[in-house]
Amino acid sequence: MYPAEIVMPMKAELTDNGFDELTSPEEVENALKSEGTTLVMINSVCGCAAGAARPAVVMAINNNTKRPDKLTTSFAGFDTAAVNKIRQMLLPYPPSSPSIALFKDGELVHMIERHQIEGRPAQVIARNLIAAFETYC
Repeated sequence: MYPAEIVMPMKAELTDNGFDELTSPEEVENALKSEGTTLVMINSVCGCAAGAARPAVVMAINNNTKRPDKLTTSFAGFDTAAVNKIRQMLLPYPPSSPSIALFKDGELVHMIERHQIEGRPAQVIARNLIAAFETYC
């Protein structure tokens, strides 16, 4: 597990922008199986989370009229039990952090894996998310 002093500022990039933290399997289950749309980002300490994934989700939610009903996040290597539950709900996708998923009425409808984040600018990822919001939200 990563120490809190490293993780907390990275968590704040999302929580300061309206994301709720999912820190237990029960919170994950309640959030992702609920009615409506829920965006979940598995956050990470890696450079692609800092340079692309976190800026992309913030950009997408702030630059679109359609957006998910709920914004949620959990941190890989810190919120271990919660992330494991999210990953169960993302099957058949393999574990990936960072990653971004959109659920609608408890069903996974859109997924962005790490390999789709690495090496891409935040604007490209944000456009991908905005298109998913337009379709599902």
